[in-house]
Amino acid sequence: MTRILFSLLLHSFLLGGYAQAQQAEINLILDDFHLAASEADYDRYFGHLSDESIFFGTDMSERWTKQEFQEYAKPHFDEGRGWTYVPTDRNIYVSEDGKVGWFDEVLVNEQYGEVRGTGALILENESWKIVQYHLTLPVPNDLLMTLVEMINSQSE
Repeated sequence: MTRILFSLLLHSFLLGGYAQAQQAEINLILDDFHLAASEADYDRYFGHLSDESIFFGTDMSERWTKQEFQEYAKPHFDEGRGWTYVPTDRNIYVSEDGKVGWFDEVLVNEQYGEVRGTGALILENESWKIVQYHLTLPVPNDLLMTLVEMINSQSE
């Protein structure tokens, strides 16, 4: 009985350590993803995205495949104009099988202030790739109806 209990505890510990290592790796990838954008490093930035990735920007029209997002960003990056979002808080989770990760993060941008990023990553050929990223501008509940009215008035 003691051997079984020890084996279960060891297995649980090893899996926990493995998950922590994966979370740390995802954390580094997300940090480099944002740093590459800030440095307008096109190849490094888009190298973090899976070929099947989708990027959601803050505007309803901003739902881009990787290729569409690359086409949008290329002229900006070519001129050395990326975008800077500095992470201040992040939560990372990994599936039990270790093949899927997801996260939520708070970022600060000079122009927009605090924003939120959420997304998912998959393990592709032993490397984590972002398959979805969603950038949002959180709206305080007290301002929500005013903002909804402003948005609706633009579509009339």
